[in-house]
Amino acid sequence: MSSTNSAFATLNAAQRDAVMHGEPRGSGGIQAAPLLVIAGAGTGKTSTLAHRVARLLLAGVPPERMLLLTFTRRAALQMTRRAQQGMADALATQATSPARARDHLRLPWSGTFHSIGNRLIREYAPRLGLDPGFSVLDRGDAADLMDVVRHRLGCSKTVKRFPRKDTCLGLYSHRVNTQRPLRHTLETAYPWCLDWEEQLTALCRAYVEAKLEQQVLDYDDLLLYWHVMTADPALSAEIGSRFDHVLVDEYQDTNVVQAEILLRLKPDGAGLTVVGDDAQAIYSFRAASIDNILGFPSRFTPTARVVTLEENYRSTQPVLDAANTLMAEGARQYRKHLHSARGSGALPQYVTVLDEQAQAIFVADCVLEARERGVDLRRQAVLFRNADHSDVLELELMRRNIPYVKYGGLKFLEAAHVKDLLALLRWADNPRNRIAAFRVLQLLPGMGPANAQRACEAFEASGFAWQALAVHPVPLTTRETWGPLTRLLADIGAENAPWEGQVGRVRQWYEPQLERLYEAAHARRGDLDQLERLSQQHLTRESFVTELTLDPPQATGDLAGDPLLDEDYLVLSTVHSAKGQEWESVHVLNVTDGTFPSEFAAGRAELLEEERRLLYVAMTRARTELRLIAPVRFYVTQQQGMGDRYVHGARSRFLTEPVMRRFQRVTAGETKEGFGAHKAAEGPRIDVANRLRDMW
Repeated sequence: MSSTNSAFATLNAAQRDAVMHGEPRGSGGIQAAPLLVIAGAGTGKTSTLAHRVARLLLAGVPPERMLLLTFTRRAALQMTRRAQQGMADALATQATSPARARDHLRLPWSGTFHSIGNRLIREYAPRLGLDPGFSVLDRGDAADLMDVVRHRLGCSKTVKRFPRKDTCLGLYSHRVNTQRPLRHTLETAYPWCLDWEEQLTALCRAYVEAKLEQQVLDYDDLLLYWHVMTADPALSAEIGSRFDHVLVDEYQDTNVVQAEILLRLKPDGAGLTVVGDDAQAIYSFRAASIDNILGFPSRFTPTARVVTLEENYRSTQPVLDAANTLMAEGARQYRKHLHSARGSGALPQYVTVLDEQAQAIFVADCVLEARERGVDLRRQAVLFRNADHSDVLELELMRRNIPYVKYGGLKFLEAAHVKDLLALLRWADNPRNRIAAFRVLQLLPGMGPANAQRACEAFEASGFAWQALAVHPVPLTTRETWGPLTRLLADIGAENAPWEGQVGRVRQWYEPQLERLYEAAHARRGDLDQLERLSQQHLTRESFVTELTLDPPQATGDLAGDPLLDEDYLVLSTVHSAKGQEWESVHVLNVTDGTFPSEFAAGRAELLEEERRLLYVAMTRARTELRLIAPVRFYVTQQQGMGDRYVHGARSRFLTEPVMRRFQRVTAGETKEGFGAHKAAEGPRIDVANRLRDMW
């Protein structure tokens, strides 16, 4: 055990306490009661969890008997790499063969909730009435299927406005992930849809039937099916017995379904470790429930142990003082006081500017000034509540020739050309996938919705035989491209067709369609190049199309290379997309009431508290420099009755006087005479007083 302790010597006392939780079992391994690690921002959460994984492995827990759950594949890979490093450090002090070391460095059950759910569902598919070869729909395809069902039920022909496909899918997802009745979802999240409760119930039921018919699952189904599996006591016990330890990252982001899955796998909490920060719970719009982390200890008898990490390795103390004071005024939380391992620094700034244009000029000035001081653009970030809040700033950055990358915008799988190519692969993988088939068929000239529908129906009537599709009559303008498509589908859709080279063959067929259908085809090929490279990392087509759906890249530019072709670039990001990141210098835009908190949170205490936590997340992304920027007025154009006008921006209600004492107050763009003042031009004096008297 001494070598184990030496491997964790770099941890602080609280981290080590969490890592070493539990007692060795006589038969090998660790017997541990449920553990909750409250990890404040920048306190080394990932390192702590990774070291706990390493400690369990060193204690003799077989890697295959550990389930590590995260919310992104990147987090799972990072966790695995850090655990491997901890293992390597410890094994270096032991007489261990390289072969044994390598055996311990594999974590076969490490991944996201959805990817692990996908694996288990495929494994138990026959017992669930599913074909193990089912397809997983991405968000766009799921919305398209919802739209098909919506039209089929006549919801698009109503006299009154009926919710669109994305809204219908959103409320379906919210109801599934909250496990509350549809009426609750409508009352709390979609009140304007309440009049349609009966029709929406029928629509959701028909949507479920359509998925079953086509043997497709959407993103939510990967949790829902897992949840249904664990509702069966025998099956839940069977799955739970496969794992001695279950470790969960970012537990504050779990929804009701995920929390219940964990409790059913480990009803007594034995071997269950969850790590998170209630102060960073900001995803209620995705049905995440802060009650999961707040109520975790009391779910077990005796109550779960709680270890709190408060030593921050990211930010200077003045930044933490501001964040601590902000959260101290919040309700319902684990109380903690972050203290910096980096020591002191400059006070964060609260900057008042005239308007959004002045805000943009100020940020650009600060960014360039910091760059001259040696702070690379990539070590600086501008954060905002909503994606459109950076519009004015982006124009100013382009005017100043400051390159930037923006996160929180277009997702990779939302790009039309990416969806096209993947649709063909999905159709080949699952001939029942009507949505994929419908998209592929309409890529051909002359093949509109009606002809595509007839082809799909004929294909289904043939028992999904590719040969039957080849002889289906098509319009004259389609015949030239019909043969190559059907031959390609028959070849790659054959039962034992080799996966190697399939993406290349699909690209060869698709690129003439790309040239015909889209502008800037050359630029789009970069994404296709990357798709082909990604496919080479997977052993099967099913693995490729499923895993890409479960954890896609955030933006097209993330995979296609640096879109700016520049040596450096500024990071623009929504606060939600910035979670888990850090920068040397951080600017937060529009810190006024109506933005922080959002106007849509007014009147609901739980939403207001989440908005407080959102501001906290934004502030704690900063290592050294933090600026909250508050425009005095905003130019609005949406109020047609009043015309375009300025509205006043009030100070955020979260920035109380105790919080403001933690900031240096700065006014940018102001003279002694006030905003916009300038020296009067020389000229003759005008007697205004007498002119006014003469009017009467």
